Amino acid sequence: MGTGESDTFGREALVEALMSEMRKVSAYSVLFSHAVAARLGVNPTDMECADILALYGPMTAGRLAALTSLTTGAITGVLDRLERLGWLRREQDAADRRRVIVHLREEGQQDALPLFAGMAESALALLARYNDADLQLILGFLQQAAAFSLEQTTRVRDLPLAQPDRSAREPR
Repeated sequence: MGTGESDTFGREALVEALMSEMRKVSAYSVLFSHAVAARLGVNPTDMECADILALYGPMTAGRLAALTSLTTGAITGVLDRLERLGWLRREQDAADRRRVIVHLREEGQQDALPLFAGMAESALALLARYNDADLQLILGFLQQAAAFSLEQTTRVRDLPLAQPDRSAREPR
């Protein structure tokens, strides 16, 4: 086997391993999010929307819909539930009174902080093992991965819904 073939196989195996690990991180992140939401007694989607607000700051419902790839109708329900929980407040935009800006209330999420503390500590310990150049590379990768994840979520959301094949489940 020539050097080029060995390098290609090595890269293919490395890419395959990375793809597998990315799937694991994705799956375990979803499961962690569901576990935290269950402990808090909230809907996992609602909790993730609150996290988007924490990450990006105050925004309109339309902007939150775009960032989450949810419909504006679904976002209205999310915001109503989060407001009832005391996690956010709605405020009229001073510049345009027709617009409403959604603000996350820090005091509304105090119960969630201890549940995320272990994850944050583990992540910080992991990042401490890398030098600044490595961290820049990881940051760039994650920024691009987040962008294509949202893009693909929107793409899949906009596909027609599958119709289940009921004949496969019916006894013969």
